[in-house]
Amino acid sequence: MGGPNLEVFKFGMYIMFPIAIMYYYGKNLDNRFSVPDFWPKPEQTNRIPFEKEEIHSELERLRQRRLFLREKRLEQDRALGRRSEGENGSGS
Repeated sequence: MGGPNLEVFKFGMYIMFPIAIMYYYGKNLDNRFSVPDFWPKPEQTNRIPFEKEEIHSELERLRQRRLFLREKRLEQDRALGRRSEGENGSGS
């Protein structure tokens, strides 16, 4: 059996090995595991309007977008409706 020096060495290894592994893999994590341009820049993010004119212009923009999408959806519904009527009428 080993003497007290061996026990001190084993204890030191038990303590230092996990610390050394954590130090080796834990340093420089920002460069090792970072994804470039992951977070958007402030110019690319949504900006909340605070001024009255900005709020009105944003509401108008949203209204125009909603109406455009509504018109597009109605056109698609009309096109699908006409096709289904034509298929049903000419059948038998």
